[in-house]
Amino acid sequence: VATSHKYLIRGDFIEQSISGVYRFLPLGFLVLQKIEKVIREEMLKLGAQEVYLPTFQNKSLWQESKRWNSMDPPLFKLKDRHNRELALGSTHEEEMVDIVRKRVSSYQDLPFSLFQIQNKFRNEMRATGGLLRTREFMMKDLYSFHSNKKDSVNFYEKVKKSYFKIFKRCGLESVCVKASSGTIGGNLSHEFMVILDVGEDTVLLCPKCNYGANIELIGRTKKCPQCKSPLKTKKAVEVGHVFYLGAKYSKAMNAKYKDKDGKEKFILMGCYGIGLPRLMAVSVEVNSDKKGIIWPKQIAPFQIHLISLGSVLRVRQKAEKIYKDLQKQNIEILYDDREDKSAGEKFADCDLIGIPIRLVVSGKTLNKNSIELKKRNKNKVRLIKITNLKKNVEKII
Repeated sequence: VATSHKYLIRGDFIEQSISGVYRFLPLGFLVLQKIEKVIREEMLKLGAQEVYLPTFQNKSLWQESKRWNSMDPPLFKLKDRHNRELALGSTHEEEMVDIVRKRVSSYQDLPFSLFQIQNKFRNEMRATGGLLRTREFMMKDLYSFHSNKKDSVNFYEKVKKSYFKIFKRCGLESVCVKASSGTIGGNLSHEFMVILDVGEDTVLLCPKCNYGANIELIGRTKKCPQCKSPLKTKKAVEVGHVFYLGAKYSKAMNAKYKDKDGKEKFILMGCYGIGLPRLMAVSVEVNSDKKGIIWPKQIAPFQIHLISLGSVLRVRQKAEKIYKDLQKQNIEILYDDREDKSAGEKFADCDLIGIPIRLVVSGKTLNKNSIELKKRNKNKVRLIKITNLKKNVEKII
């Protein structure tokens, strides 16, 4: 069982509904929203504009792109009460092209990019590793539209840099490797991989010149095609995929613009995807220990986990006051005031949930007008004066 699956289930972040489909419970949904915020910020920095597209998709659009019967995994298809065939969206190239071809007529309308963060449905043969491979998941997909290849490829490279930032903010070091385009298509494609033993992918990496490729693409070659050094084989999990599509979809769906000379040309496209639940799971795989999760600050469900120990009234009142004061400072804080749990149980739950900072109020700490502070990723515990709490907490967060 994947570490992430074990901890996310035990910590009550998620629970399975049916095979490959998960409910995100309050803690899990908070993390998902934090990841969404990180991704949205980086997309907006690229100048992309956000849209929200339908889950139900028109069969005729998929027939135009000739993917109605050729998608892999195959589409979820269903009929409405009027006997019209629809597909559950597993990807949104057709929808995006339909929007753009109705609105772009001249080179002066280009370039631009559109993104959405929305549920996708993939008819996978098997769902494995909890959130690492699911059938329904939230995904960010970005699409770029350009009038010439140079600008289109420049934007592709910009997105790659943006992806490294996103994964770093989610507590991950990633590598970018050449990849197969699969059923999305296009002649240039890269995957962002996190090296992990639980990974289903195998990548070949060159320690000398930073070349990397998915084994699917180049086979079991031993030497780097760029510098001839021996390649290293590693297991990895894909956290993002980018494709330069060129005119594949614009040709199939007749999305054109007029250039400076009034000549009609096909719009050039790129598409760029990140699955949010998988990113969440991979972050846990990397950021955890034998006690539980160690959330990176930017995607933690809360910043502080406050625990009151014992049932003495003054302890509870002091903890309650600290809780309210920190909330007033707009600090995200989870307060454990359960009276039926021992100190050991509270600490174990705190370590499992993995919030970056633990604060403990007890009779012992109050005798010193202090509160106990511990960072989740450190062993050191220290006492800080309650009067200095606000200043200390602002410094640490």
